[in-house]
Amino acid sequence: MQLQSFGAALTVTGSMHLLTVGERQILIDCGLFQGNDDLEARNREPFPFDVPGLEAVILTHAHLDHVGRLPLLVKLGFRGPVYCTAPTAGLAETVLLDSARLQVDGYRHDLRRARRQGVPDEQVPPPLYEEEDVHRALALLRPHLEFGETTRVAGLKVTPERAGHILGSAYLLIESPEGRLIMSGDLGNRESGLQLDFTPPPHADAVVIETTYANRTHRPWPATLAEFRDALRDSVRQGGKILIPSFAIERTQTILHTIKSLMDAGEVPRIPVFLDSPMAARATHEYFEFGDELIPEVRDALQAGEDPFRPSTLHVVPTSAESQRINRYDGPAIILAGNGMMTGGRIQHHLKHHLWKPSTSLISVSYQSPSSLGGRIVTGADHVRIMGEEIAVKAHVHTIGGFSAHADQDDLLAFLSTTGTPHVWLVHGEPDVMAAFLPVLDARGLKGDLMPDRQAVNLTGPGFPQGLPPGFDAAPTRGAQAEAGE
Repeated sequence: MQLQSFGAALTVTGSMHLLTVGERQILIDCGLFQGNDDLEARNREPFPFDVPGLEAVILTHAHLDHVGRLPLLVKLGFRGPVYCTAPTAGLAETVLLDSARLQVDGYRHDLRRARRQGVPDEQVPPPLYEEEDVHRALALLRPHLEFGETTRVAGLKVTPERAGHILGSAYLLIESPEGRLIMSGDLGNRESGLQLDFTPPPHADAVVIETTYANRTHRPWPATLAEFRDALRDSVRQGGKILIPSFAIERTQTILHTIKSLMDAGEVPRIPVFLDSPMAARATHEYFEFGDELIPEVRDALQAGEDPFRPSTLHVVPTSAESQRINRYDGPAIILAGNGMMTGGRIQHHLKHHLWKPSTSLISVSYQSPSSLGGRIVTGADHVRIMGEEIAVKAHVHTIGGFSAHADQDDLLAFLSTTGTPHVWLVHGEPDVMAAFLPVLDARGLKGDLMPDRQAVNLTGPGFPQGLPPGFDAAPTRGAQAEAGE
């Protein structure tokens, strides 16, 4: 079994892994790079393999960094089946259509600016894909994967199991004559406020595992809940807006459920809650159909016909005009808007209007890349540039890391504990975080290696000395720590 990682190797984004068994090739995930300019430039690089020659694609879940280049793959000639779970198919439609819209809108904006400056149209990079490309990709989806049931894909036996990360997320047991491989996708936090735990995996010869938080442990859920409650109470006393940047899938639903629970219990005041994310509102509908993946409290509410994601004071904001009117609302209010790292979306407008006010509170509940706007704010920047304007940071900033939907070090070790003694390959992590995890694996008798970027590896081979690819440089980063403010 041979694997080449063309994304999420020595970084936390752009997941895309080419599995070769004999003469057959399948692609596991086809994600978009998100982050700084160098990372996003990789989205425009040619796919370094024979696109039409792929036999199939398997999606582990519907986050953009795992599905976001699928329409581009189809645009460039892929016509095979794309296997996934039913919830992943539903969420992928929402995610990809939103991605296409944002790309087209961004292109039109850049084109107008270029023309004003006398720059030729051809120098403005076009969108990677448009809505028509998304619909062609969606037509290839085969949402037949069921947890615990084996499906034949390109001659391989593929068994998905619950990963507990977001709705529909799966890790994959792939069986072939060359051995048993587990591809983790993204694994969930076992103290999630929304998702059931991942299913313990079976023995395997090799495991490719995500490592977003492999060097730390999350705060326990009761402590996270108390921290969030206290941040809301303190923020209400300030009398201003409470801004909560949030990812549209899983994080928004967790936060809405948590706010509803706290308000219903009388632990925080019933102030207006504005959900200013059409994408999050659409994604929430998927949770009503697949409640069996959720914790009993939420599942039982759904089965009883209740809405566990709707605080009594909730207002869903459908249009940008209504979004702008929120900023003129007088008095304290919670504004939940995308995106989670504050690199785009409606949250930027609210930051521009309120970040400079001492009465404002900003509650960060999502991962913050060091280079993102959110990363700069939570690490103490005095001023930040938002939509072309320098904005002073006077708001009270609360950073709460326990809402993470990713497994921490204890979760990863628990996942590996039932797999026997496989060769463990590390992906989807900052380099220094992965390097710190290697001695932890070694202490448990497991051979670990960092997956190299683009280089083919034999998954059951000897790996690298000390687990580090040639030329590896573990430059310090703040990656995972940015979310916890560490």
